[in-house]
Amino acid sequence: MQKTRILLRVAIVVLVLSVSGYAIWLATRPEPIEAELATIMRGTVESTVVNTRAGTVTACRRAKLAPAAGGQIVRLPVKEGDRVEKGQTLLELWNTDLAAQRDLARRQLTTAVERRREACIIAANAHREAERTRQLAERGFVSLRSRENADAEARARQASCDGAVSDVRRAQAQIEVTQAGLERTVLTAPFSGIVALVTGELGEYATPSPPGIPTPPAVDLIDDSCLYVTAPMDEVDAPKLKTGQFARITLDALPGRMFAGKVRRIAPYVTEVEKQARTVDVEVDFEEIPEHALLVGYSADVEAVIERRDDVLRVPTQAIRQNGQVLIVDKENRLVERTLETGLANWAFTEVISGLEEGDRVLLSSDEDEVKAGVQVKEKLPGQ
Repeated sequence: MQKTRILLRVAIVVLVLSVSGYAIWLATRPEPIEAELATIMRGTVESTVVNTRAGTVTACRRAKLAPAAGGQIVRLPVKEGDRVEKGQTLLELWNTDLAAQRDLARRQLTTAVERRREACIIAANAHREAERTRQLAERGFVSLRSRENADAEARARQASCDGAVSDVRRAQAQIEVTQAGLERTVLTAPFSGIVALVTGELGEYATPSPPGIPTPPAVDLIDDSCLYVTAPMDEVDAPKLKTGQFARITLDALPGRMFAGKVRRIAPYVTEVEKQARTVDVEVDFEEIPEHALLVGYSADVEAVIERRDDVLRVPTQAIRQNGQVLIVDKENRLVERTLETGLANWAFTEVISGLEEGDRVLLSSDEDEVKAGVQVKEKLPGQ
């Protein structure tokens, strides 16, 4: 009986000490660290390359136009922002003298045509007269000398006819020369588009650009119906690029939107902006021009897709630490270190070949510097 009481007291003391110790441990144990976690799932992983500097929205056709001749501007039917059609007059210089020369050449052509008609009628009549004289000479009615004179007269008249034909051709050529001179004073749109810039006013003198000395264009014309993006890619990524590859285009002017594109051209040379920054220019077409009116010169970024794999196990790239390691959360909410074997990767996701299973939770980030294997964590809810 005495022994039983002693054992009971010992048991009570042990229980009290255990409860006290557990209470002290609960009171003094470190609180779990709040951390952002991600659940491993299956999805798409792409290998991509992006431009090193901002790209630019470019028009397929853009012409900085100037008249072929110099002169005073007498007609300027367009202004900046106007939409024009192919062949429409954009600017005209003073050309009254050339128009007068063209009218004179046309009158000279009319005169030459009438002279040709007269000379050729006379030549035809002289040819018939020579034929009749030949027949009479064969019968002995006229002398041989008369026949020779008739033949000479026919040949002379034919020469006059041929000379008149040449005069008509010369008059026609003169009209073409004066017409070409007139066309040099009229600037027309080589394609349909929008007028971006007009340099000059009525009455001012327009001068064409001398060879090797660029001057401001009289009219800057842009075809905004066809747009693409030019973007510089690092020379290291250039061998991975191919024409026809799918690409994504983002614009600073339209945040939150992404446009599908396709690589249309890769420059066959390296651009050396700086010794340490060598790039290759890549051109990317929009698969569909955005509904929003795009302005030529908008800044743009390009992400070209090199390879794509669907329905693969993936982990957020930011969760991977040095040497391909990640911290996963076990059943007791403690961090455990794992080493991964990875495949395709981009800035968002990395393909997991081995080391993780679907449903595992991995550490993304934490505000605590002491986060390491063995530390207990709790998931940080969105908005906290």
